[in-house]
Amino acid sequence: MTHTDSLRETPAPEAGARPGLTLAAVAVVQFMVSLDLSVVNVGLPQIRTDLGFSEVGLTWVIHAYALTFGGLLLLGGKIADLFGRKRMVLIGLTVFGIASLLGGFSTEPGHLVAARAGQGIGAAALAPAALALLTATFPSGRERVKAFGVWSAVNAAGAAFGVLIGGLLTEYAGWEWVMFVNVPMVIVAVTLAWRGIVADGPRTQRGRPDVLGAILATAGMTLLVFGVVRTDRYPWTSSTTLLTLAAAVVLLVVFLFVEKSTSRDPLIRLSLFRNRSVAGANLFVLLLGGAMASAFFFISLYLQRVLGSSPAKSGVEFLPFAFGVVLGSVLAIKLGGTLAPRMVLAIGGLLTGVGFAFFSLFTADGSFAVDVLGPSLIASIGIGLCLAPMASLGTSGVEEHEAGSASALLNSSRQIGAALGLAALGTVANARTGDSGTMEALTDGYALGMLIGAVIVAVGVLIALAVLPRTSRDTEAAGHH
Repeated sequence: MTHTDSLRETPAPEAGARPGLTLAAVAVVQFMVSLDLSVVNVGLPQIRTDLGFSEVGLTWVIHAYALTFGGLLLLGGKIADLFGRKRMVLIGLTVFGIASLLGGFSTEPGHLVAARAGQGIGAAALAPAALALLTATFPSGRERVKAFGVWSAVNAAGAAFGVLIGGLLTEYAGWEWVMFVNVPMVIVAVTLAWRGIVADGPRTQRGRPDVLGAILATAGMTLLVFGVVRTDRYPWTSSTTLLTLAAAVVLLVVFLFVEKSTSRDPLIRLSLFRNRSVAGANLFVLLLGGAMASAFFFISLYLQRVLGSSPAKSGVEFLPFAFGVVLGSVLAIKLGGTLAPRMVLAIGGLLTGVGFAFFSLFTADGSFAVDVLGPSLIASIGIGLCLAPMASLGTSGVEEHEAGSASALLNSSRQIGAALGLAALGTVANARTGDSGTMEALTDGYALGMLIGAVIVAVGVLIALAVLPRTSRDTEAAGHH
């Protein structure tokens, strides 16, 4: 079967589905979840002053969201498969909206940290259910390519616009609005989801749920993210970090053993990894997620600490990056009609790597136009090209009742990659910068981080080309193995 043949054989979406409204609902959900990963960052100095956070305590405004989101993703995906995706989207939106509203009314540090944890719980329910809905509503063909193109555009635009929106809201409305801004988006998403997503069918029992596996996976993932994000306080070689990461690894190894041997319905069926499409996409997103999170971090610091941009101005300077991702996503739709997803992914990965390498030429006396604009456009178009085929491949050839688990796995890989990449490359950059704190030293550290990020993306492309199947028939055969 050729790639063109597979486009002609387009199964109809589920009966009663309204694909346009479903896509709109999923797009709003994904934009909101992505936005929340970056919108709070710019407001942190004002949050610290207003609520009386300590320097260490302030990091928990970020960590509380990352821990609950990353730790509960696999469980959220499984629950969506068992109890219905529409149900999970509506529950997740409700939790996310209430947490955002309460967070905006916070009067002390503990309130805001708890609200951010609540947002993470809501996002962990939302993200895998929404992506699984997209997979079920657009099973294959040109409509799937278009749907995942839209999903990828809003996914990355949310992260990029988060910096701009966070800067503008903090400067002109107050930090509370980086929380309140989610409430109208939740209302729109609930309305679209209620009207557009096909009702969940009757619950099907596939054996007793794997409670032990769920506990082990959640504890292991949470400890892993916890150990990594705290490397800003405890170095990689400290006993605190080593013990935390060792405990996380032990829990996750035991989890894999339980999943392989359990007589219950497993949280993740390990034979999913025999699907080369799922395996290849997860390896790629793990590496790309680490490089991307680090790139946003280094570029933001370079703009503010070296070029002297204000938070609002640096947010505006991220706009070309956001528009580049949207352009890349549109190109992915165009190329998706003629090229196999793995080739679109490879082209996007190579462009991203070139853009990151270009960033590594940062200079201490540089400018936005010379040092940031050009590489921003190259890297962002590459990222836009990657995201749609990456999500599509990661859920391709998977049985319909496991789409939520496959979606959660992809989101988990991205979260783990982002946490590991940011912590590791941040450590490398700090080591290069040293204690001098001069503009030249800072720039050298950021440049080294970007160069290693470029190498990581290049390795991801090689792995993807080696592992991903060449045709859709290979994918489907692997998925139903």
